[in-house]
Amino acid sequence: MTEAHWRELVPRLLAHGFMPVPITLPGLGKPAGNMSSFRKTDLARWLGNEVGGLTRFSIVGHDWGGTVALLLAAAMPESVNAVVIEEEVLPGIDVDIPAPGAGHYPSWHGPFNRAPGLAEQLVPGREDAYYGTFLQQSAGPAGLDPDAVRSYVDAYVGVLEAGLGYYRSRADDIADVRRLEDNPIHTPVLAVGGRYAIGHAVADGLRTLATNVTGIVLEELGHYPAEQQPALTAEVIVDFLLRAGGDGA
Repeated sequence: MTEAHWRELVPRLLAHGFMPVPITLPGLGKPAGNMSSFRKTDLARWLGNEVGGLTRFSIVGHDWGGTVALLLAAAMPESVNAVVIEEEVLPGIDVDIPAPGAGHYPSWHGPFNRAPGLAEQLVPGREDAYYGTFLQQSAGPAGLDPDAVRSYVDAYVGVLEAGLGYYRSRADDIADVRRLEDNPIHTPVLAVGGRYAIGHAVADGLRTLATNVTGIVLEELGHYPAEQQPALTAEVIVDFLLRAGGDGA
């Protein structure tokens, strides 16, 4: 997702005295620039440089951003107050998505994106079908605002190769994540799942990687809690960050 995913959360964080800094990861809705590796440890290093002027901060990540967030917390434990991970099971973590989310969250996109050359042949010119189908399915019954779907599809046109890179670094990502199983982080982590998407598997998958995990499942929502029910999601996130002593990004 692009930083537009946080458009409803940002003003609520500001209202509680936080200083949010929305960031779009390279290749996810914006050009990758000089970024040639989409291994999540490399992206965590990139993100650390992006927030290099902050000495203490909390980090909130959705989907791939959740993997990057946890790896950044592992690399910078002295700087990261707290981590919020929305709707992500990290690569290599073997947990099942529970019902009813298993019937809504797409299982086709990972294998499709990792198949060499397949998406490159089939997606260009069909972005509405490709991205739109995933967005609609993963949103569950709550759906997504049509304008939001349109903005995401438009943002992803022209950056397919970089987007696929996030999936095709899987072997390296699994190796990096599994190292955390031997040395889990102690930073407080909030795991947010939508019942009609990944659900409690978000928290289940994090408990081998972090020693202090709080899990919450938002009952009516799919893969996009911060957009589908922004007031409730913001309340949960703000309460956690305040209790964790979080500030910053």
